[in-house]
Amino acid sequence: MGLFTKRKRRPNRRAEAKALKHKAAMEAKLGAKNERKRQRTEARAQRKVAKAQVATLQAEEKAAQKAAARAERDPFSPGQVKKYIGVARVLVPVLAPLAYRGATYVRGQLDARKAKQLGVGVNQLGDYAGHGGRLQARITNTAAALDKIANGDGGKDTQQFLTSARNRLEALDSAVRTADQMPAARRRSVHASIATELSKIEADVLARLGVA
Repeated sequence: MGLFTKRKRRPNRRAEAKALKHKAAMEAKLGAKNERKRQRTEARAQRKVAKAQVATLQAEEKAAQKAAARAERDPFSPGQVKKYIGVARVLVPVLAPLAYRGATYVRGQLDARKAKQLGVGVNQLGDYAGHGGRLQARITNTAAALDKIANGDGGKDTQQFLTSARNRLEALDSAVRTADQMPAARRRSVHASIATELSKIEADVLARLGVA
């Protein structure tokens, strides 16, 4: 009985050993499979990280290129301003004298034109610079015409005319100077009245000179 029992246990041990061996093989196979899966997962994760890093670098480079392009187009960017300053340092010493001479010439032409319009010399423009400058110039020119009449042969009537005309011109000159201190609307109204009266005196003077 004991002998039979021993023979029965020996196959059981072999079966158990075989089962253990199979189990170990399966576990090893499964472990290897899991390891390969883990490695693939890590590799994919690394590729994603690397791809994201490349995309970030590309985006940063693209943004930098756009910023540089905008800076080139912007006329007041720091880079452009530096270029302007550099160019100005070279050109200013050359162009400044030319610009000054050009401005002086233009100012001279404008002064000559204004003096011609007022009927006075260029060196007299400073005396007729106010709002009533044109009227004052007309008064001065009319007074000069009266001097021409006074230098000619004239009787009592001529002397009376000269005295009256000069008094009227002095009054108009005072009115022009007073009007310069008035508000614009009031000043224009006074100037219009002065111009009307002055035109009458000018017409009388021209008639005395035999022009009208």
